[in-house]
Amino acid sequence: MRNAFPPHIAIGVFVLLGASAVMAQGAAPETAPPLFPGGGLISYNSVFTTRQRTGLSGGIPATARPTFSHEGTLNFTWGFHPDFDVTVLLPIVTNRFESAGMSSTSSGTGLGDAMLLVKYRFFRRDSARGTTQASVTIGPKLPTGKTDFTAENGTRLPAGLQAGSGSTDLFIAANWTYTGLFNVRRLVADEDFHSLVRSQGTQITRLGSEVESRFWLSYRPYEAKDGSREWFVGPVLTWQHFADDLISGITQPGSGGNMLLTGITTYFGVRPGMHVWLAADWDSAHSAGAAFMPVAHHISFGITQQFRLHR
Repeated sequence: MRNAFPPHIAIGVFVLLGASAVMAQGAAPETAPPLFPGGGLISYNSVFTTRQRTGLSGGIPATARPTFSHEGTLNFTWGFHPDFDVTVLLPIVTNRFESAGMSSTSSGTGLGDAMLLVKYRFFRRDSARGTTQASVTIGPKLPTGKTDFTAENGTRLPAGLQAGSGSTDLFIAANWTYTGLFNVRRLVADEDFHSLVRSQGTQITRLGSEVESRFWLSYRPYEAKDGSREWFVGPVLTWQHFADDLISGITQPGSGGNMLLTGITTYFGVRPGMHVWLAADWDSAHSAGAAFMPVAHHISFGITQQFRLHR
C-alpha cells in the first residue's frame, strides 16, 4: 500500500479526557499540526490514574475524586482544510473511591462527557533545521456523561466521582511544535497549554476549572528511510492548577491545588499511518490542602490509525 501521509507526521491531535486530573497523551507525537486535508483518524486511548487519598477521614468528602480511575476514549478526527481539523471524543469512564475510614469501595462505570474540538494552525515555518508550527483549539465539553453513580447504601456519589460532570464546559488550548531543536533534526520540542473552564453541573456543583502546561522533549532514535516506521521517546514535564470546587455557590477551601508531574512518553510508528504509544507520569510535587487529591501516578497507552476520507 502506497504511503499517502506527509513525511513529517502532520497529524497532531491531542486528547483531553473529560474530567481527568491529567491530560492523556494524544493521538500523535506532535500536537500543533492539524490532520492532513481530506484525511481521517481513529484512535483509542486507555488511561489509568491513581490519586493519593484525601487528608480528611471518615466517609466520602463532597469534593472527592476517584482514588483509581480508568478512561477509554474513542477519537475521530477529520482534516477538512490544510490548517483546520475537527475532533470528536467519546470516553467510557470507570471511577473507584477507597478511604481508610470506609469498609467498602464505591465505584461505577459509564459514558463520560463527549467533546467537540476544532483546531486551527495559524503559524508554520519550514527551514533547513526543521518545521515550527503553532495552533489553537477550542470547543465544548458536553454533559453526556452518567451522573447517577451511587454508593452501596444507595446514596448518590459526589459530583467528582461521577463519569460526567453534568455541566457544559469550554476547552481552549494553544500548541507549539519545534522540530530540529539545537539543529538536531530528530529532536523535537512540543508544548501543550490548555484550560477547561467549568460551569455548574450535577448536584449544584461546579468542579474546579483546570489549567495545564505539558512539555515533551522527544528524540527519534530510529526512522525508516521510506518513512514507514519510526520511534519517538523522551521526557515529559507537566504542571497543573485546579481551582476550588463550588457547591451550592459556596467555595470549598483546599479542594483545589497545584501539581508537578514528571514522566516519559514513547511512540512507535508500526506501519504507514499507524502509531502506538505508551506514557507514564509520576507525582514530583503538589499542594498540601487537606481536601486536595493529587495524582500519584498516571499511565496511558493507545493506538492511532489514519486513512484518507476524500481528496
